[in-house]
Amino acid sequence: MSTRRRRPAVAGLTVLAPLAVWLVADPLLGHRQRIVDGDETLGIGAVAVVLVALPAALGAWGLLAALERFGVRRARTVWTAAAAAVLALSALPLTGGGMTGGTRTVLALMHLSVAAVLIPGLRSTAAPAPPQRLPAAFAGKSRRGRRRSVDLKSG
Repeated sequence: MSTRRRRPAVAGLTVLAPLAVWLVADPLLGHRQRIVDGDETLGIGAVAVVLVALPAALGAWGLLAALERFGVRRARTVWTAAAAAVLALSALPLTGGGMTGGTRTVLALMHLSVAAVLIPGLRSTAAPAPPQRLPAAFAGKSRRGRRRSVDLKSG
């Protein structure tokens, strides 16, 4: 499958992954995700899950495309590091209060499901870094461009 088809497919699967976690936790198991902030209670529904996962997927796709477009030498590596950093930062709100342990666990699973689909999925579509050129000393050539001979019999 071409990159033009794989990246939208990865983005779509990235949205479906946390939605599947939500479907198991909320309607199937009956654990409603809620965050309480003072007098306000925020219910986390299917629409909220999609509205968070979709921009994350599109933003990751856009960053990878921009890195490739502007010729960043190791776009795949830079993008993977950025994605891992965003995953770590996205876990910070889970350390706050206002939610039960079950809600915290479900939200953590949703974040991990997004990363589990998005990072390997988009990473596999990125062009690998070009091979590094070895210096002449390591390429088996002398500085003058002639091949070195190695005498294995002499001790």
